[in-house]
Amino acid sequence: MTMSRARVARRIATAAAVGGGGAGLLGVAAVGLLLTEVRLARRTVGGSTELPPPADGRYGATFWYRTDRTPLRLGFLGDSTAAGQGVTRARQTPGALLASGLAAIAERPVDLRNVALPGAQSDDLERQVTLLLADGPAPDVCVIMIGANDVTHRMPFATSVRMLSEAVARLREAGCEVVVGTCPDLGTIEPVYQPLRWVARRLSRQLAAAQTIGVVENGGRTVSLGDLLGPEFEANPRELFSSDNYHPSAEGYATAAMAVLPTLCAALGLWPEEEERPEPARREGFLPVEEAAAQAASEGGTEVAGSRAPWALLKHRRRQRIAVQAEEPATETEEERAP
Repeated sequence: MTMSRARVARRIATAAAVGGGGAGLLGVAAVGLLLTEVRLARRTVGGSTELPPPADGRYGATFWYRTDRTPLRLGFLGDSTAAGQGVTRARQTPGALLASGLAAIAERPVDLRNVALPGAQSDDLERQVTLLLADGPAPDVCVIMIGANDVTHRMPFATSVRMLSEAVARLREAGCEVVVGTCPDLGTIEPVYQPLRWVARRLSRQLAAAQTIGVVENGGRTVSLGDLLGPEFEANPRELFSSDNYHPSAEGYATAAMAVLPTLCAALGLWPEEEERPEPARREGFLPVEEAAAQAASEGGTEVAGSRAPWALLKHRRRQRIAVQAEEPATETEEERAP
């Protein structure tokens, strides 16, 4: 299965590079059925119509007033998951969680700018990148979470991967490190039943593998989210889904952030050098990029980073909860009032 997924992912990525289309592994009929099922599921569970809480601002209050600690700039792009839809407090969004965790590890303030849009597909990334780069200096690092709406809205996978690859390339040219959380597992949505739950899972993993190839070949890193959250969502749906049963809860976002944070720190060179060496005992190593992508799509929390083409480094980074006091973002006015 992994080798088959690797071959299909490579075909999708190649089509993306040359501007081709293609419905993906299971064809338009299966995707159409999935789309109908997911729409019915969203209608059944209600779906959140409230806008995510704005989380832009400065994090890491302990380090705000140290003149030798220049703030890191963190950009966030993508869809409703990147925006944090489903939670009610800014500090519960994935952007705020990662900004707080990054500040604690780097011992520097972190300025968060989130331009993600609920409902966005990969073709909105061009607008989001333009918006992010138009306002002040480019971020030091950007996180992108995208893909679920591409599957449910029948965007050809090659088109989806091409749009994401172009966004990563633009951000890298602007000097940003880029970490992409690949397509989540749509098979975890509770009202989606078999056999379409299987179809949703297979499509999600196929797109995630193809996304990984496009991202790594344009200088970014990926972290697979689907299988990471899948078993936990299935085992604890009331805890890890929000009240709309569609988006993650605060606990679900925290689980995803714990997986992404080590890769975010690695991209910025904050981990010790020995942490960057592959550990064979942890099934890490250098693989052809399409094989690394296929393996990562099947095992959540797996990082894939570029090495020397056509090879990629597959890492299973140790996840640990960072002891960070939850905080709301500081606005400029609040900073000016502070002593």
